[in-house]
Amino acid sequence: MTLSPAIALRKAMRDRLLANSALLARLGAQRIHDEAPRAAATPYVTFTQAQMRDWSTMTDRGAEHVLNLDVWSSRPGAHEALEIAALVAAALDDAPLALDGHRLVSLRCLDTQTGRENANRFVRARLRFRAVTESL
Repeated sequence: MTLSPAIALRKAMRDRLLANSALLARLGAQRIHDEAPRAAATPYVTFTQAQMRDWSTMTDRGAEHVLNLDVWSSRPGAHEALEIAALVAAALDDAPLALDGHRLVSLRCLDTQTGRENANRFVRARLRFRAVTESL
């Protein structure tokens, strides 16, 4: 059974991040989650909002994806979150990912935003990615 393009893309992105030794060393462990466990130690990365639209042509089925990854830090200032966000962007931007049942046409990091969350307890660096996939 072929995975949906959204699931196949997320899985391939997560696998790529988990294979990145520089990122794992900076995180201190395999702290890349779909949803952070309760009381998770920072820093960590989560997959958050995602949107998928039909991007088909007359001959091929395709999808456009816009998805966010958030880097969470409890250190003062945004330095740690931005440093980790740069590693995430470098690992994924234009990466040649293999997707189950789909072909990745492009994957680009569009932007990074920082902010404070949870009564200023955490710094969040949000990376927004755009991908285009085609069904095989």
